[in-house]
Amino acid sequence: MSRCPLRALLLLGLLGAAAGQPLPGSAEQRCFCQVTGYLDDCTCDVETIDTFNNNKLFPRLNKLLESDYFRHYKVNLKKPCPLWNDSSHCGIRDCAVKPCASNEVPGGTESASYKYSEEASIQVGECEEAKRLGAVNESLSEETQRAMLQWTQHEDSSDNFCEADDVQSPDAEYVDLLLNPERYTGYKGPEAWKIWNSIYEENCFKPRTIERPLNPLASGRGDDGNSFYSWLEGLCVEKRAFYKLISGLHASINIHLSARYLLQDTWSGTTWGHNITEFQHRFDEILTQGEGPKRLKNLYFLYLIELRAMSKVLPFFERPGFQLFTGNENRDTETKNQLLEILHLTKSFPLHFDENSFFAGNKKEAAKLKEEFRLHFRNISRIMDCVGCLKCRLWGKLQTQGLGTALKILFSQKLIENIPESGPSYGFQLTRQEIVSFFNAFGRISTSVRELENFKNLLRNVQ
Repeated sequence: MSRCPLRALLLLGLLGAAAGQPLPGSAEQRCFCQVTGYLDDCTCDVETIDTFNNNKLFPRLNKLLESDYFRHYKVNLKKPCPLWNDSSHCGIRDCAVKPCASNEVPGGTESASYKYSEEASIQVGECEEAKRLGAVNESLSEETQRAMLQWTQHEDSSDNFCEADDVQSPDAEYVDLLLNPERYTGYKGPEAWKIWNSIYEENCFKPRTIERPLNPLASGRGDDGNSFYSWLEGLCVEKRAFYKLISGLHASINIHLSARYLLQDTWSGTTWGHNITEFQHRFDEILTQGEGPKRLKNLYFLYLIELRAMSKVLPFFERPGFQLFTGNENRDTETKNQLLEILHLTKSFPLHFDENSFFAGNKKEAAKLKEEFRLHFRNISRIMDCVGCLKCRLWGKLQTQGLGTALKILFSQKLIENIPESGPSYGFQLTRQEIVSFFNAFGRISTSVRELENFKNLLRNVQ
């Protein structure tokens, strides 16, 4: 008998679940036994990624993202949804963010902005909802605010895969990402499904006649996924990759929510930690009718794409004149050295994804497909402004911009190769927001891969 008898295990599980019997095998096996070996459309295997990420890259990247340059992200969380009439924010208390009235703001701190910090919310009485789970804590130290006034902005590039926020808008504000970790907020149900449904159904090249497995908003035909995966395998490699990237991003977000789950909320405080039941609900092979392991393998595909972009962008950052400027010269030099160490490390990865397989063949058709690919992804970045929970919106916008930046890097290879060793780079450019989102987005993917090891250990003795 094979180590992972997929069909037999799934059939026994479905029959047992219907009869009220315990699920077969261990919880670890049901979530992970298919997440092994080589990935489709790649020459890399899961085990190589685990070893490289968990032992080498993750600890270094995590430290880099704690620096002043990378922890502060400027974002507009007040943009209206451009796709449907829905100006309301998440209605549950844990997603609420309320603006404070002027008479509730302590002297010297009055602002038209939302007040997010726990300290401020204690002082302003009725605005205490702003410190709840879905709230965005936008408090910055006075020293950081002064330094940010000196931060320079780079020229933007025309080949963008995301609709970026106007950082000069009065509604764009800096957010300290370390004070606003991505975690469970309680934002779920029809409103959250609507966001993902719009992404998958309208932007992943899928005809409406093909039904996505386990779609909660589907017509209910009960498709077992066979027709969907037959359709997916028949796509060109670029469109198939597009779906895998979105599925991988979705999986990564679900891992974060399961790993930083609100386990207890009492008068004495809150407790966050791993919720293995939530993880099983999203990734168990039987509970997801075979979808869970596919989602996790798509996470690894996404990891390879962003890792490849990391390895390709080194010439842009290693120019002597390039600075990660915050105003503290010694700290900025240290941060750049850390970044260059990480980029050199990514180049040492032995089994990189080969992006040259994308948009090959007939140049005219390839250019048309690339533009279609880019426009679909830009539309997904616009959907993020429709997310009702502000903290979810923050991380959704950051991670889509980060992935969009990775794609921009991969498809700008010739421009990057022609970057001069000194002086400005006119052909290829990254804005500060692209840089911060790119590294933080990959940090989220790297964290997800690391968290899978934690969940394996937690599920080892669970049935």
